[in-house]
Amino acid sequence: MRFGSERWPLVGLVAVLAVAPACKTTGEYVSVDDLRQSPGVADGEYVIQTGDTISIRVWGQDGMSSRGKVRPDGRISVPFINDVEAAGSTPVTLAKVIQAKLKDFIVSPVVTVTLEETRPLQVSVLGEVVRPGAFVLDQNSGVLQAIAVAGGMTPFANKDAIMVIRKTTGTGGSQRIRFTYDALTQLKGRAAAFRLLPGDVVVVE
Repeated sequence: MRFGSERWPLVGLVAVLAVAPACKTTGEYVSVDDLRQSPGVADGEYVIQTGDTISIRVWGQDGMSSRGKVRPDGRISVPFINDVEAAGSTPVTLAKVIQAKLKDFIVSPVVTVTLEETRPLQVSVLGEVVRPGAFVLDQNSGVLQAIAVAGGMTPFANKDAIMVIRKTTGTGGSQRIRFTYDALTQLKGRAAAFRLLPGDVVVVE
């Protein structure tokens, strides 16, 4: 598989398109401007995802330091404190959580978390676009980049009904986030800073 606008294999695409009829604005959704942020996460700040590889360094304690990939359940194993929820946190926030847990073992621990490798940004773009399909995008891509890779919107597209369907970590559910084309192109509100995550589905109605 090549990066950029290259599509996934046909079998994967058929599976994605099979669920497309369920992606309608008739159900519940939240405007991007009303989207609830994780505590301590600023717009545009990187949030750790499942599949990311991170390095956890405890200053002066090599035996407590580790490196690993965030598991599908959103956790990562850390020496002495076992599993820690990593997905959904920023590296700085995760470092503070680990630091607090290590206080039971050492005095004044100093912890740094470094992102070593990110999970590929694989998203699907469906609905009223020229080339619906599944694509691999550059990291930090937003909704407009995804629509552009899919060839842009058709003349029948509803510019006030652009949705991102995102799985919610640890719940098995999903959230639908609504955008308008004007907000995306004119950099209005939080639409300007919104970044897609692996597994997101962009639907243009």
